[in-house]
Amino acid sequence: MDGTTDAVRIANRAHSRHGTTTIFPTTTTGSTEELAAMLAACAEVKATWRASDGARIGGVHYYGPYFAEDKVGCHSAEGRRDPDPAEYQAFLALGLIRIATCAAELDGAEAFYRAAAERGCLVTCGHSNSTWAEMARAYAAGMRHVDHFWCAMSSVASLRARYGTPMQASMEQFVLAHAEMSTEVIADGCHLSPELLEFAFRMKGASRLCLVTDANRALDLSAGRYRFGHQETGSWFESDGRVGFVPGQGLASSVVGMDQMVRVMARDTTASLPEVIRMASLTPAERAGVSADTGSLAPGKIADVLVLSRNLEVEAVYLGGERLDW
Repeated sequence: MDGTTDAVRIANRAHSRHGTTTIFPTTTTGSTEELAAMLAACAEVKATWRASDGARIGGVHYYGPYFAEDKVGCHSAEGRRDPDPAEYQAFLALGLIRIATCAAELDGAEAFYRAAAERGCLVTCGHSNSTWAEMARAYAAGMRHVDHFWCAMSSVASLRARYGTPMQASMEQFVLAHAEMSTEVIADGCHLSPELLEFAFRMKGASRLCLVTDANRALDLSAGRYRFGHQETGSWFESDGRVGFVPGQGLASSVVGMDQMVRVMARDTTASLPEVIRMASLTPAERAGVSADTGSLAPGKIADVLVLSRNLEVEAVYLGGERLDW
């Protein structure tokens, strides 16, 4: 969100060291100008990419700023807003956005979903306190994915606080009841217990469950205080080197890479190693619409290859057949 090509390349190189070869830089809450600068920086890096830049950009995840007021979490509340057609239509027209998120209960959410679906985006609901009925309307408008399962999303309990009784079905029940819906888990060992990771895998399977880093700027950095989002206007959080958090409030996204997600999922669930690798590679590539070129090793696909140790540590990364030199 810093809006510079240097910031994008630094992040892409950092993620490539953890085995990510295709990345979707992600917006958060912020001003229209900050979002435009971020998108412009990503477009330039994508257009001029070389292996030394790190993970190649598959597209941008337009994640913020259309969050529910009561589910903003660690993101800056000042930059949150309801969908603005003039804003998102201009950004979608750039042809860079591949994943598009909006809370389903917001005014204008369905129009946003339809516009993103028409552009071929993976349309998602996130940072939302929506009901089953609101999710059903979103589904009819093209929504097919929920961001970071169990994090900043509705539950039966949160909806009881919103609606009282009778209790309402939430995003969780909707995702589990619809086979076409996919979701993702932050398997960093801090956000979700082994039981929740196992439950998600059993319910959705390797073809509908993705691993996501949800990582912020503290990735690979020492414990300390950092900005979430833009380096000058973003909200503050702390990192202890294992996870991000806001003291007294809760977690504030991950500070580790995809290799950690793979190791935790392999250790804490009954998923086989091929299934775990699929959740970190082919499944997200399929859902984001880039699997014709990446996500697996097959004739005609880009020669992005990882070499892992028996302990699933990254030993080497090849981008387009070129070994990265860290």
